[in-house]
Amino acid sequence: MSGWDIADIPDQTGRTVIVTGANSGLGAATTRALAGAGAQVIMACRNEVKARSVAGEIGRGVQVRRLDLADLASVREFADSIDSADVLINNAGVMAVPLKRTADGFEMQVGTNYLGHFALTALLLDKVRDRIVTLSSGAHAMGKIDLEDLNWERRGYQRWAAYGQSKLADLMFAYELQRRLTAAGSPKLSLAAHPGYAATDLQAHTESVYDALMAVGNRLFAQSARMGALPTLFAATSAEVEPGRYYGPTGLRGLRGHPGRSGSSAASRDEVTARRLWELSEQLTKVSFSFPRR
Repeated sequence: MSGWDIADIPDQTGRTVIVTGANSGLGAATTRALAGAGAQVIMACRNEVKARSVAGEIGRGVQVRRLDLADLASVREFADSIDSADVLINNAGVMAVPLKRTADGFEMQVGTNYLGHFALTALLLDKVRDRIVTLSSGAHAMGKIDLEDLNWERRGYQRWAAYGQSKLADLMFAYELQRRLTAAGSPKLSLAAHPGYAATDLQAHTESVYDALMAVGNRLFAQSARMGALPTLFAATSAEVEPGRYYGPTGLRGLRGHPGRSGSSAASRDEVTARRLWELSEQLTKVSFSFPRR
């Protein structure tokens, strides 16, 4: 897969892909590439105005539907609107924001980045024919899953630790989902991806001095959103993927470059904690998985 790029995306004609957070950054770049390869892309976005503007630029092959991952009622409503899809890309996210709560009382980062996608995947699993791709981050390595206080109700809030926890949860979910699909004898795939260090709008909404600092970093060091989207696109479309793998840039310590297999922390591979996190997530979201069989 050395040098794999957008031109290597297989023909996606006849395939439907759902991309959460498709109105900007990695999501918009992913949507453009998939539509360009012939896919029908459902842009699942909270900001419909911005999403429709991006859809207008892309032209044919895209449609916008409202999805607010910070509101489980919205997640259910969106899932009910879907008949079928080939691929679900759990891309949307927030990073290092001040302490806020979702409509259901979850800490905003774990609620949006992880619990919202967990519930969405559960509700759509029977309708997705091929694979689920969940976005994580190199920041997963600084994350720690606190099963006793996942939503920062008793701990003193730390925005970066909360972000790391949410991205670690995403990665553990992708791995655990594949284990459960395999155990059920399902041919469906669960994969994870990360963009390395890519310049996106994500870094501009921390509501802190970090916005300015990361804007400088974006200009000096980051790769483009187009390059950052390549691992997601590879995981979503390539026939060369391996079940349950994690894909990211292969250059500069995983920060930039073309996609390939990526390593992950020991914590991300902790199967006992992954099972407990799954059970807790079902309790919190009140959503359960039904695994299809061959």
